[in-house]
Amino acid sequence: MSPLVIANIVLTVVVVLYAVGLFIYLLKTRYKFVQLGKKVEFDESVQERIRYLMVNVFGQNKLLKDPKSGLIHVMFFYGFLMVQLGAIDLIWKGLVPGSHLPLGMFYGVFTFFQELVVLMILVAVVWAFYRRYVEKLVRLKRGWKNGLVLIFIGGLMLSTLLANGMGLIWHGEGLTYTEPVASSIAAIFSFLPTSAAATVFYIAWWAHLLILLTFLIYVPQSKHFHLIVSPINVYMNRLDRTGTLTPIDFEALEEAGENAESEDDIPSIGVGRIQDFTQKQMLDLYSCVECGRCTNMCPATGTGKMLSPMDLIVKLRDHLTFTGAVVTKQKPWVPYQFFANTKGNQLAMAAGAEGAVIEDIYSPSLIGDVITEEEIWACTTCRNCEDQCPVMNEHVDKIIDLRRYLTMTEGKVNSDAQRAMTNIERQGNPWGLNRKEKENWRDLDPTINIPTVKELKKSGEEMEYLLWVGSMGAFDNRSQKIALAFCRLMNEAGVKFAILGNKEKNSGDTPRRLGNEFLFQELATANIDEFEKNDVKKIVTIDPHAYNIFKNEYQDFGWKGEVYHHTELLNQLIEENRLVLNYEVEETIVFHDSCYLGRYNDVYDAPREILRGIPGVKLVEMERNRETAMCCGAGGGLMWMEEHVGNRINVARTEQALATNASVISSGCPYCLTMLEDGTKAKEVEDTISTFDVAELLERSVFGEKVKTVADNVDELTEEMLEEVVASVDSQEQDKNEELNAEK
Repeated sequence: MSPLVIANIVLTVVVVLYAVGLFIYLLKTRYKFVQLGKKVEFDESVQERIRYLMVNVFGQNKLLKDPKSGLIHVMFFYGFLMVQLGAIDLIWKGLVPGSHLPLGMFYGVFTFFQELVVLMILVAVVWAFYRRYVEKLVRLKRGWKNGLVLIFIGGLMLSTLLANGMGLIWHGEGLTYTEPVASSIAAIFSFLPTSAAATVFYIAWWAHLLILLTFLIYVPQSKHFHLIVSPINVYMNRLDRTGTLTPIDFEALEEAGENAESEDDIPSIGVGRIQDFTQKQMLDLYSCVECGRCTNMCPATGTGKMLSPMDLIVKLRDHLTFTGAVVTKQKPWVPYQFFANTKGNQLAMAAGAEGAVIEDIYSPSLIGDVITEEEIWACTTCRNCEDQCPVMNEHVDKIIDLRRYLTMTEGKVNSDAQRAMTNIERQGNPWGLNRKEKENWRDLDPTINIPTVKELKKSGEEMEYLLWVGSMGAFDNRSQKIALAFCRLMNEAGVKFAILGNKEKNSGDTPRRLGNEFLFQELATANIDEFEKNDVKKIVTIDPHAYNIFKNEYQDFGWKGEVYHHTELLNQLIEENRLVLNYEVEETIVFHDSCYLGRYNDVYDAPREILRGIPGVKLVEMERNRETAMCCGAGGGLMWMEEHVGNRINVARTEQALATNASVISSGCPYCLTMLEDGTKAKEVEDTISTFDVAELLERSVFGEKVKTVADNVDELTEEMLEEVVASVDSQEQDKNEELNAEK
C-alpha cells in the first residue's frame, strides 16, 4: 500500500472521527434541552406504534396530501436512503483504490440502480429549487439557509457521478452499461491521462466526503434535525382521541406547591415558562421541518391575524435552545470557532462564568417577549395545522397550555371571553340567561314530544338516548329550529329520548378551550354526576363541541358511554327504514364540515349520505372540504370574541361556499350555521342563499314543506313589532318637527 493511500486513510479517519464527535455532542445537547421539560407518561402500544411509524414515515402518508411537494420529498427520502450504500461504495473506492463493495454478480445491478436514483434526486433538487425560488410558494421560506441543503444534496449527487466517471478512466475499466452516466462522463473526458483522472477522482471524492460530514454536523443545528427526531416523534404520537387536552391535576399541584422549597419550585397552572412544557411537546419543536403546511391552512393566518402555527413552533424551538444553553451551559452551535459570536454560544459562555445568575443572562417572558397574547388568542383550535403536519406536531395543546397560564395564573383574558365564562359559571350559558328557562324552547312547538328525564320516568318508559341540547339549541332562536327539527324526526322514527331540561349545565368546551380548566372540571364533574344519577348510557347532540368533549374528554373524569352526533343517528335511522324520505328538496347544497365533527372525530360521511339520499338534492363541494375544510371561526371560544384584526374568518369561509353556486349552505353544527348565516349577511346574499342544518333539510324531505312552528311565528311577530316601533318613532319625530316649525 503506497504512502499516499496510507496518508489518505489516516486523514479520512481523523476527519470522520472529528465530525462524528461533533455530531454526538450536538445530539447530547439537544437531548439535555428536551430533558428540561416535564416528564410525560408514555403508552407503550408497540405494534400499533410501529404500524403508525411505517405508514407516516416510510409511507409518507401526510406529505402526499400535497402531491407536488409530497412527490419531491418521497424522491429525496427514498433516494437518500438508497444512495447511502453508494456513498459507502465510493468511500471504499477512495480508501482501497481499484476495488469496490464485494457484492459479486449483483454489483452491476447495484451501480445501475444507484445512477437512476442519483438522477432522480437531481431532478428533485431542481424541482424543489423551482418551487421555492421561482414559483415562490407562500408557505416556503427563502434565503441562503433554506437553499443550503439543496446545494448539499446536489453536490453529493454530482460528486458521486464525477468520481465514478474519473474512476473508470483511472483504472482503465472502459465503458459499461451498468454505469451509463459515469461512462458518459468518462467518454467526454477520455483525453485525460490516468494521473489526471486520479487527481480529479480524489478532488470529487473529498468533496463528497466533506459535504457528507458537513451535512451530518449541520443536521442537528438546523430544521433538518427532523431527519433524526421526527421518526421518534411520530412513534411517540398519541394513537387515539386525537386533539384531546391533558387534564390538570389540581390536587397534585396544590400538594407540590405546599412542599416547594423555593418560589421557583412552585408549579404553575398552564405554561408560563418553556420548562413547563412536557418533553414530548419539546420534541415537537425539534421535529418541525418548517414546511409551512400548517400556516398555509391556518384560518387565522389566512385572514390576516398575528398567528402563524409554523412561526409559533419555530419561536418556541429557538427559545428552548437559548434557555437550554443557559441552564445546561452547553454551546448549541459547533464548530465553536466558527460560531463563537452566535447568541446561543455567548449565552452558554456567560452562564458558565463564575457567579453567573441565569435570570440576569437570559430571562425573556415566554408570553409577551417570545409569543404574543394576540397570537395565543387568534387560534380557533380547528387542528387544520395538525392534520397537515407531516411530523405529527401538535400545535393546539401548546396554545391551550399558554391560555391556561394567562387565564388561571395571570387573569389576562379577553373581556368578551371572560364575560362568557362568568355567565357559564353563574347561569350555565354564555349569555347569562336564566338557567331555569333552559327547557322552555320545547314549548315553541307543542306538537313535538320532548320529555325531560323526570317526565319520561314518571310515564314508566325507558330512555334510550339523552338529548344534549346545549346552550345554542336551548337559547339561540336560530338553533332552536335545529333542535325542534331533530326532535320531530326522532318522534317519527320512534326513538325514546329525553332531555335534562333545566338540569342541563354547560358541556364545558368553551371554558376549557379558553384556558379555564378549573371551571371545565367543575362542569364535567357535575354533568357526570347527573349522567350517573339518570343512568345515561347514550348521548346524542346537535353540538359537535359537546359531542367531542363527551366522547373523548369526559373519559379522563370517569364517564364512559356512547356518544352520537345527530347526523350519525339520523343516518342510522334512514338505513333502518325508520325514516322515509318522501318529498323532493330541489336545492343545490354545499356542506360545510365542522372542525370538531370532522378533523377531531372523522365524521365526514354521515351528513353527506343523508344529503345525497334526499330526492332532488344536488350535493356540491367547496375546494376545501372534509380534512382540509376551513374553520368557520367559532372554535376555541372565539364564538364569543369579536375579530378586530384582518378579515373575518366566517366571511372568508362563506366566500368559499358562494364560489360553488349552491342555493343552500348546510352544516351539522349550530355554531357553524350561525357564523355562515352571518357571513351571507355580510356578503348581502342572505335573500338568495339559505343556510340550513342537515336535520332541517331532512325534515323537509320526510314531512314535506315544514309547518310553521311557534318559533317561526315569533320571528315574524318580532319583525312586525319592529316595523311598528320604527313607524311610531318616525311619527313622533315628524310631530316634533312640525311643532318646531310652528314655533319658528
